[in-house]
This record gives sequence, C-alpha cells and structure tokens, in this order.
Amino acid sequence: MKKLLFLFSLLLILPAFAQTGGWNPKLKEDADAALSKMIESTPKLETFKNEAYGYVVFPKVTKAGIGIGGAAGKGIVYKDHVPVGNSKLKQASIGLQLGGQQYSEVIFFKDKEAFEKFTNGNLKFDAQASAVAITEGASADLSYSGGVAVFTQTKGGLMYEASIGGQHFTYKPNN
Repeated sequence: MKKLLFLFSLLLILPAFAQTGGWNPKLKEDADAALSKMIESTPKLETFKNEAYGYVVFPKVTKAGIGIGGAAGKGIVYKDHVPVGNSKLKQASIGLQLGGQQYSEVIFFKDKEAFEKFTNGNLKFDAQASAVAITEGASADLSYSGGVAVFTQTKGGLMYEASIGGQHFTYKPNN
C-alpha cells in the first residue's frame, strides 16, 4: 500500500517540477501540432475550431494508475484563435485500472459563458463527463454538452480501465 501511495504521489508531484510560470513557446508549438493532428484524423473538428468562442489544447496528458490513478498535463488557451493563457489539467481516478498512457485533449467552448466558466476556474469534469476519442479514419459523433465539447487522441501506452474520476483545470492569463 505504501508503494502505491508513493507512486500516486510521484505522479501528482512530478509535473510541478516542469516549467513554472511565463510563456512557453514550445508548449504552443506542441499544442498547435496536436490540434492539427486531431483535425487531420477527424476533419469535422475544423468546424468546431472555427466556430468556437475559445478552446484549450493539452498536447500531452500523462495518465497512470494501479487501482488509484492520476493524470496531468499543460495546455494553451485560445480565444479568437489567439493564445490568451496557459492551463493545467489534473485528474484523479479510482477503480479497476492498470497501466499508463499519453494522450492529447482539446476542449472547445461554444460561447462566452462556457469560456468564462473555464477561465474563472469553475469548470470541472466529473465521472459522468465524456470525451469523444479520436481514432484514425473513424467518424466521431461531435456535439456540445453544457457548452463544451471534449476530444482526446491517444499518443501511446496501454491502459486497462474501469474507473471513476474527474478532471480539474487551472487557468493563468498571459501577461
């Protein structure tokens, strides 16, 4: 049990040692590349991107779990297709799960209300929230729910999972 708690603690702490504060041009390049790859796999996402009030792209979310799991990632927040800030994603889960994986995630905000809910720190996804998983050549069922639409694309790894959890986001505007 101590080893499990140690592993879980490391998963949550290690992302904190990555770059803190300030603008990260590499993160923006990675976010743009991740979104382009997602649009290439599912061209309908282009419409979401063009019509959304704003969106956030997490180019790499790292997830791991053994019974208790967690995930973390950093992203770029866009409004009118212009970067306006940074975001951090944290996720905790519990249940049957084993393994690790990395994925990209994009969240589109339909309107100002949904965008401000995110930037004010009030957007949290609970166990009932769902994301559309993008796979090469698949036709995704694309729609908004509660003013947001979430899409993920696996980058690598293997994760067996039947768990519940939630995602929490933080937002820091560019200065």
